[in-house]
Amino acid sequence: MKSFLSFINIDFLVKKDSIQNWKMIVYLSLLALITIYSGHSTDRKVIKASDLKKEINILNNEFVSTRTLLMKIKMESRVTKILNEKGLVPSKYPPIKIIVKN
Repeated sequence: MKSFLSFINIDFLVKKDSIQNWKMIVYLSLLALITIYSGHSTDRKVIKASDLKKEINILNNEFVSTRTLLMKIKMESRVTKILNEKGLVPSKYPPIKIIVKN
């Protein structure tokens, strides 16, 4: 019972040989702070990775939709329609191949 009361009164921290106890308390406190910091740092990195994955998905969707639009614009029927509106018509004769001999 006496040792319990001395523990409650914090006698182990105020005695003359309590310097070793203080060293241990400071050491354990530093370890606790390092552990807490490491946990928070890990959480920040996980959140950042999640945000980057979301951004990758958004950009990938934008890429696919832009590529689809480009493919539709490049179709020959679409190009012919746009050129017909501007007054250009496709040639009735195929192009002539020019061969240069040395």
